[in-house]
Amino acid sequence: MLVRSLTLATLLAFVAGPALAADSDDPLAQDLYKARPLIVLAPSTADPTLRKLVEALKDPATKAAFEERKLVLYSVASMVGKRDDKFLEQQETMALIRKFKFSARDTMVTPVVLVGKDGELHRLEHTGTLEPKAIFDAVDQLPAAEKAIVPPTVADLKNEPDKGKKDAKPGKDGKPAKPAKPPKPLPPPKPLED
Repeated sequence: MLVRSLTLATLLAFVAGPALAADSDDPLAQDLYKARPLIVLAPSTADPTLRKLVEALKDPATKAAFEERKLVLYSVASMVGKRDDKFLEQQETMALIRKFKFSARDTMVTPVVLVGKDGELHRLEHTGTLEPKAIFDAVDQLPAAEKAIVPPTVADLKNEPDKGKKDAKPGKDGKPAKPAKPPKPLPPPKPLED
């Protein structure tokens, strides 16, 4: 019986482990409610869309407009991922590729996706290269509700009254909860019969 339980636990760890790891490797999670990721999935570093965008970001005015709109550039070229010109871990790169469920090799035009602060995906359509002005226009056309999103702070979370308490007053705690009863002991094991 013990061997069966251990075998089952080991199998579950091998099956569930990669699925749980895939969720935790999502690099876009760090930008949720804080920034707008712009993802470029290019077949190689020589891709004209990616090269033109990287060149445009070297201009201080374009870089300032990029940062003003809280954009973060993610690029995947030749299975190598970067976030603002810093390399991503391989698991994070693969999580990006899995998240968008299409390969740069499968399309005639390099896919470019804008992710709002709320996590909603907006695919930017273009022919050949993509001008920074088109990206800025896409950000400026996002709904007002998306633009109003601000990341929650620790102070906001502490000052928020409990929603479950009707008479809760800010700064006052309710009655402390009663401690849980200890669990009942298990019955003694039955002897094995041969």
